[in-house]
Amino acid sequence: MLLAATCLFGLERQLGEEIDALGLKRVKTIDGRVLFEGEEKDVPRVNINLRLAERVFIVLGRFHAESFSELFDGTYSLPWHEWIGRLDEFPVTGHSIKSKLTSIPDCQSIVKKAIVNKLSAEYGISWFEETGVKYKVEFFILKDEAMLLIDTSGTALHKRGYRPDSGAAPLRETLAASIALTSRPKDDILLWDPFCGSGTIAIEAAMIARKIAPGLKRSFAAEKFARINDRMWLDARDEAASFEIKDSKFEAFASDIDENILDVAYENALRAGVEENINLFCQDARTIKRPDDRRGTIVCNPPYGERMGEMRDIERLYREIGQTFKDFEAWHIYVITSCEYFERLYGRRADKTKKLYNGMLPCTLYQFFKPIEFRDNKQKFNPTKKPYNKPRKKV
Repeated sequence: MLLAATCLFGLERQLGEEIDALGLKRVKTIDGRVLFEGEEKDVPRVNINLRLAERVFIVLGRFHAESFSELFDGTYSLPWHEWIGRLDEFPVTGHSIKSKLTSIPDCQSIVKKAIVNKLSAEYGISWFEETGVKYKVEFFILKDEAMLLIDTSGTALHKRGYRPDSGAAPLRETLAASIALTSRPKDDILLWDPFCGSGTIAIEAAMIARKIAPGLKRSFAAEKFARINDRMWLDARDEAASFEIKDSKFEAFASDIDENILDVAYENALRAGVEENINLFCQDARTIKRPDDRRGTIVCNPPYGERMGEMRDIERLYREIGQTFKDFEAWHIYVITSCEYFERLYGRRADKTKKLYNGMLPCTLYQFFKPIEFRDNKQKFNPTKKPYNKPRKKV
């Protein structure tokens, strides 16, 4: 069986590595999705375990379609009756990119008609009540190559269930997980997010360090599919739960200038089951000090700014954290922002950059991990040791 996992642009490589880790074979990678082989029992496994996927689909078939007749015939030829029952619901949505078939409503109508005709021929009926299980059908046409899929996830996978209130400028959980994975969270390395907001980066990092499956506490559309039975879901959840490290020593600092948002972050961490791994406290990111006795990593998503007045404040903020973070030169630092000239404001050239998308907003992950003296000869910074008071956990 062919499966497809979709993701935000820029996460394809990491998503593919996650699929590999589950013992599944990748077939093809294109922008925003990875195709791979699996069995019915793997549908629960990938939905529960993939941190970077937005949705998981069953691929019913692929074919060339430059005309509506080709789209109809190709759709009709697929085994819809093997999944969709005579009472089941099957709404159709989709996308067409760089293809001759540009009208999405017309494509929807053609695909729906072809499925109805195929099921009518198989079941001997002409009217479908569509009151049963929902099988959401999606077509994806890229350069005249059509792919017909059934969504197994339902609610998008970035919605883990721990974050009903995400604050004013939410970072999608899948993107936060990607950034956290890039920073390689470890038990002996402190992770600090000084712009923590609702705590998403720190929570995802803690879940990664403790090997807590992101979908363990939520439900999925395919739990109602007749061909994917309850035993498969129970086995997948048991397998995922068996990997959790309950005695992990991982620790994250999550601080923010807004004390009210810390209450939201704490509730989110509590729902995610990682509150013991996260120290929450109120502090301006421009005043933080490096602990003398800790190795660490700063991972953060500072404000971006959308209006001209805001951008002036944001530019000043980036300059000021550039000065503050000099004291953390021995640490690795990861900053994601949509600002294209962040390095100039920050005062350092990144050792590595990665293009990402926060939803539809293009961003860059700036990565600093080389000491200044090895990066260039412009400036060498010698951090001054200062006393540090460990924050208390927010209750």
